[in-house]
Amino acid sequence: MTHRILVTGARRGIGAALATGLAQPDRTLLLHHLAAPDEVAQVARQCRERGAEVRTLEADLSDPGAVRDLAVHAGPVDVLVNNAARASNVDIRGLELGEWQATFAVNVTAPMLLAQAFAAGMAERGWGRIVNITSATVRLGGPSGPSYVSSKAALVGLTRSLARALGRSGITVNAISPGAIQTQGEVELAGGREDPEAVARTLAAQAVPRRLVPDDLVAAVRFLVSDGAAATTGQVIEVGGGLVHR
Repeated sequence: MTHRILVTGARRGIGAALATGLAQPDRTLLLHHLAAPDEVAQVARQCRERGAEVRTLEADLSDPGAVRDLAVHAGPVDVLVNNAARASNVDIRGLELGEWQATFAVNVTAPMLLAQAFAAGMAERGWGRIVNITSATVRLGGPSGPSYVSSKAALVGLTRSLARALGRSGITVNAISPGAIQTQGEVELAGGREDPEAVARTLAAQAVPRRLVPDDLVAAVRFLVSDGAAATTGQVIEVGGGLVHR
């Protein structure tokens, strides 16, 4: 069976790793990005090298209208990977309502709207997979700010609600919770360089004492979108080297 897979936030980091990790000859990869045509073109090339058909789609996920347009332009989708996220490190003492709402728009509302848009087609075909990328900060309470942590916790709730609502239609809905994954975005968020002491503390807290990279998430996603995962739904899989335990 040929599957059409939409990965949001696919230009680099975790999204790029998941897209290339899912690419194979019987699949069409739909790669979402925002204002990053050169970066997503490189990911598209890597997916094509693995035999997949590829389309790139641009949309601002903070705009509900743009999210709905993205769903229309994507066409039928069998596998939805909600990876795109808006980071927020604003402390509660300086947190403004606009920051809170903008973070929730990308991290919760957009995944909900995309799931809503594609679930009907998945149900008609009797098969579908939705994977939401959450965060270990939900269990740890940080170090990200309350907007981000709360939004990722809401995404866990959405995952469980959708799993319950869609399970009878042959659709599974699960989440992957990455730990301290080493990405370019994380470095940029930290001001352009990593804090060696923070890295050392993280490694000491993990059961697996090494830096984790986006490719560490690929096997878990491959399982969740497979036929063999038909009885796995409503679950949050921690992929963080044992940083937290569920």
